[in-house]
Amino acid sequence: MKQKLKRLLLASGLILALAVQLTGCGKSPDTKTAATEAAKPEVVNIGFQDIPNDEIVAKVKNWYESELGVKVNFKKFDSGRDVNNAFASKSIDIALVGTTPAAVGIAKGVGYEVFWIHDVIGAAESLAVKNSANINSIKDLKGKKVAVPFSSTAHYSLLNALKLEGVNPSEVKILDMQPPDIFAAWQRGDIDAAYVWNPVLGKLLADGKTLTDSGKLAEKGIVTADVGVVSKEFAQKYPDIVAKYIKVQQKAHDLYQSNPDEAAEALAKGLNIDKADALNQTKELIWLSAKDQLSDKYFGTSAKKGDLAKILKATADFLVEQKAIESAPGQETFDQGINATYIEGALK
Repeated sequence: MKQKLKRLLLASGLILALAVQLTGCGKSPDTKTAATEAAKPEVVNIGFQDIPNDEIVAKVKNWYESELGVKVNFKKFDSGRDVNNAFASKSIDIALVGTTPAAVGIAKGVGYEVFWIHDVIGAAESLAVKNSANINSIKDLKGKKVAVPFSSTAHYSLLNALKLEGVNPSEVKILDMQPPDIFAAWQRGDIDAAYVWNPVLGKLLADGKTLTDSGKLAEKGIVTADVGVVSKEFAQKYPDIVAKYIKVQQKAHDLYQSNPDEAAEALAKGLNIDKADALNQTKELIWLSAKDQLSDKYFGTSAKKGDLAKILKATADFLVEQKAIESAPGQETFDQGINATYIEGALK
């Protein structure tokens, strides 16, 4: 009897041990899965604009979801002002804006930081005038209707172009319009000129000419660019995703360098323009590699800030001077508004 009882107890112990072991095996993957899921978001909300640069190439090539490893939700915007509003409402995580709306966003404490440069703007943003408007110089804009998206890099460039030529903005009828509206107004004959970017710019020049462009203004110290911004809260939670996003842009940059024809084909599809037009428009922008962006001319490094933070501060100060914004914080705020660590991480 005792022997039988001993065998039963032994068997029960083995069954209990096995049950505990199996239960432990069941919990382990769940714990690991939960940790993995916590390391990345369910979805990344990316704001984009129709500009012929790395962002559109990567989007058309469907690289984002495969490279980031998460679902991506794209939201299209017409200008950086709308992007700033979206960040303020916390409806996007990553987006492209021009340096002007970026300066405004940092000045107003929107809660993002600049982490990438999609392009340095050249002739891709220009001041176009209608052939029938009888405008041959900046001074001829007095009394004319000039459309531009307010708080954009084009707006900043327009105001500086007027200042350089001694023209008071109050002497020009400057109208706040988004790019699609500018094209419609141009076709109706409602405006005489516009400072805007491609691909709308290219459509305007079918019946117009340029007086100046952002490349020429850059030579005079008025530098503008399209930059990537990311919610600070998102970046702190998912720095890996931000670094992977940069790798996607670098991949698009490398494609453009090695096979511009294939990159132009992607841009043509994404922007709904001819491939030849797409290729021409890309030449009016300066595409920078990740390594280029860590130079003193742009981000600098995490240890030493480059000129980008100074450019953003100068932009904000100019906007205060023009009464476009009420005030601008000190240089330190703009230094904290750019972050080179994600590019450095992507290059490791």
